[in-house]
Amino acid sequence: MLAVVYDPVNGFGLRKTEVPKPKKGELVVRMKACGLCGTDLEKIQGSYTASMPVVGHEPAGIIEQLGEGVNGFSEGERVFAHHHVPCGECWLCVSGSETMCSAYRRSNIFPGGFSEYFLVPQWNVSRGGVLKLPDSVTFEEGALIEPTACCIRGLRKAGGNSARTAFVVGSGPVGLTHVKLLSMNGTKVFVSDVNKRRLSLAEELGAERTIDASESDASKEVSEYTGGEGVDLAVVATGNPSAVTQALRSLRKGGRLCLFGVPVKGSKLEYGLADLFNSELSIITSYGASETDTKEALNLISSGRLDLKKIISHEFPLKEFEMAVKASMDGQTVKVIMQG
Repeated sequence: MLAVVYDPVNGFGLRKTEVPKPKKGELVVRMKACGLCGTDLEKIQGSYTASMPVVGHEPAGIIEQLGEGVNGFSEGERVFAHHHVPCGECWLCVSGSETMCSAYRRSNIFPGGFSEYFLVPQWNVSRGGVLKLPDSVTFEEGALIEPTACCIRGLRKAGGNSARTAFVVGSGPVGLTHVKLLSMNGTKVFVSDVNKRRLSLAEELGAERTIDASESDASKEVSEYTGGEGVDLAVVATGNPSAVTQALRSLRKGGRLCLFGVPVKGSKLEYGLADLFNSELSIITSYGASETDTKEALNLISSGRLDLKKIISHEFPLKEFEMAVKASMDGQTVKVIMQG
């Protein structure tokens, strides 16, 4: 089969490998759709090292084969498979920090979601990491479950449900998902980016106002739009450190910032601690998603309340993986889905 795998000499590449065979408690899925995420691109570039070198973590497909002892699933069923699954039992898990569980990043699908077939380990299967897709949910929508779940978790941690106003910095796929989730809740959302196509999509998904950051000072405009008060919540959906400063300057006194985009390793924040303290600002970080979040994401998508199909701009067959990566890195795309 074809799969995108890593080797220390050549890095990531599309190569021929053996179809995995499930052992006890495992299952094998035939990939039908898998989203290409910003963290995948960072891994390919070598700038993301927070977890093991496996790419493709937004997969949906059809169960091809069940290992011995797998209950509750059948061959031929349509599913989404979560790559990282916590133990659910340690103090970090029971206190709400499931994605910080020591087992979370050790679990994964193999060889990754960008493969014709991938194996879901017993750990993931037995702990709720595989969700059945209703017939109403396409495989492409199934591939949006994981990034949507991450956004749901971030907004919950940052108190997004109580935000009257919000500023989303960066209108890539996850930024646009935040826009949709916040606007569904009645929040007045402002968005900044330098990509006019993405800003237009933000408006379609419910943004109150969009700001081209290449043409104006976004934090200053947000201040003007809010009568000088600033927003309740700022979501940084990019890894650019300057975006964090811009977001902090857009907050009202007592406001909250959700650091969602993955900063490049070694990034530094240039912002006065006295200003942070005197305005009682809070910085909340959010990494990944739990099984509670993936189930909520699937419920929102399957109910029709959360329609994110507009953010899918390109679909490539797996054999054109390198072309898909190049198009994404060149800024030609919004959300790319690889097809099996």
